[in-house]
Formats: sequence, structure tokens, C-alpha cells
Amino acid sequence: MAIVVVEVMPKKELLDPAGQAVLGALKRMTFPECKAVRVGKRFELHVEGQVSDELLSQAEEAARGLLANETIEDVVSVRVEADLA
Repeated sequence: MAIVVVEVMPKKELLDPAGQAVLGALKRMTFPECKAVRVGKRFELHVEGQVSDELLSQAEEAARGLLANETIEDVVSVRVEADLA
């Protein structure tokens, strides 16, 4: 068993309302050093067996076709986080 992690973030050129809300809350919590926040998504895909280049390619295809809305989001990372085999 392995865990493939897919990270998706809003496109840099678009506003991030969730990030703005978190930033406002951090400033209210007296964390003035924080100047910007972007909120994204993390998916953990638990897969059987060894992670091959082909499996990573399939995960990336799934990320672009299903997990991310490529109109407003970018897939920033597809990687093996843990190989539990």
C-alpha cells in the first residue's frame, strides 16, 4: 500500500476568497507577520502495490481530469508520500 498525494491550488492570477478570510482571521488573532494566505486542496490516494511511473502518470491524469477544476485551479504536485509496503 502506498499514498500518492495530489495538491491543488487556486491559479495565482485569481482571487482567493477563502485565503483572504483566513488572512483576516490571522490578523485578528494578532499574527501581523502573515501577509498572504492561499487555500488549496490535498488529496491522498491510497493505492495497492508499488508506485510506478505509470501509476503516477495515471494519478496526474486523474488530478487534472477530476480533482482540479483547471479553469480556476492548478495541480501543483503529484508525489508519493508514503510507501507502506
